Amino acid sequence: MAREHSRPADMENFIVGLIGMGDMGRMYAHRLSAAGWRILACDRDDDAKIEALKKEFAGNNNVEICRNGSLVSRASDYILYNVEAAAINSVVEMYGQSTKVGAIVGGQTSCKDPEIAAFERWLPADVDIISCHSLHGPQVEPKGQPLVIIKHRASDESLHKVEAVLSCLGSKYVYLSAHDHDLITANTQAATHAAFLSMGKAWHANRQFPWALSRYVGGVENVKINIMLRIYSQKWHVYAGLAILNPQAKKQISQYADSVTALYKLMLEGNHEKLRERVYAAKQKVFGLEASPKWERKQLLRPELLDRFSLRDGTTGAGSPDGAEVEEDAARPNNHLSLLAMVDCWANLGIVPYDHMLCSTPLFRIWLGVTEHLFRNQAMLDEAIRIAIEDRTYRSDDLEFTFAARGWAECVSLGHFETWRDRFMSTHKFFEPRFKEASVIGNQMMKAVLEDTGDD
Repeated sequence: MAREHSRPADMENFIVGLIGMGDMGRMYAHRLSAAGWRILACDRDDDAKIEALKKEFAGNNNVEICRNGSLVSRASDYILYNVEAAAINSVVEMYGQSTKVGAIVGGQTSCKDPEIAAFERWLPADVDIISCHSLHGPQVEPKGQPLVIIKHRASDESLHKVEAVLSCLGSKYVYLSAHDHDLITANTQAATHAAFLSMGKAWHANRQFPWALSRYVGGVENVKINIMLRIYSQKWHVYAGLAILNPQAKKQISQYADSVTALYKLMLEGNHEKLRERVYAAKQKVFGLEASPKWERKQLLRPELLDRFSLRDGTTGAGSPDGAEVEEDAARPNNHLSLLAMVDCWANLGIVPYDHMLCSTPLFRIWLGVTEHLFRNQAMLDEAIRIAIEDRTYRSDDLEFTFAARGWAECVSLGHFETWRDRFMSTHKFFEPRFKEASVIGNQMMKAVLEDTGDD
């Protein structure tokens, strides 16, 4: 349940240390300092970065920017590492031995097994370990959102102190082990991210701005486009760590690629009967019996809500980069390969997405809502299957989408962070001119959807 901010009497002089001041680290610094907590913070030992942080927090008497993590660690009572998962071991190695005696240490990485291993290896034995993970992006209002707390090696007293510090976020506490966190995170995020990363790669490969194409019009398409842009506007390592370092995530991303490929081959064969059989078998496994489906009576999303958030509006213009395709014809139906593959992936892995709603991200709830919308509506689902077989409009898009899904899966299976970064950044640069306006519309969509579903 959500906690209201309160400060125990024995924590009047309590100091919170933040090592890593990326988007999430700065969000925590602003929120916690506004609640009255004294913050010591640092990022890379770089003069330009330090000056930028000092400028951002100028006038905030509760935040002190330090040159390095050793200065933060030796003076803080609760130290939170806000660094990418791939770097957590080396950063803790540098600063862990400076940790104040009796302090509490945690991290905000998306993959907890490597984080906990780093803490156990490099932290002094007299330090408690309580990690956390806010299951939302830095631009999302944290109130009511899941906040995982992992009490790995700590007293109840230390746990209460961490709860007191984080209570100002107004989030819902979810208590998990590191292993369970990684399993659930993989189940809710890995294939979801793979779908949107593959969409972006496919549109990039075809040099398309999808909002300029008549075949990507409507509420479901708005979700695809806005969340794809939202993901590619973030830092590459945010998604790389979860995908590459989490063994469960590797398995899911591989299965998603296999599901996309299998369904696309059936489309190419023109085998309507087998495609329909496979899609409906997946629906049965994921959503349950028609008479008693696992989805709630109320839909997660109201489709008409999503129609409001389009980049085709006159205020943003259709626009396209040089050489990109532009269409102005009437809207066309879609085979929704990305959604059909998502349910096929869940079915093959035995995942029931509703089982993880308590600690799901806003992005996952929206994606599940869109998927649910398609599979609830038999006429719409049958139309998607028919279009997949009979309409060749999407053939080139679906081919590139299949290539992209398999490319991401291969990158993850090999564990290549540099390849991931290069793949991500090339598409990031392609869509970068639209990130600013897409961020505004995407944030509006996210806020409206969360308010509509009661997750605010």
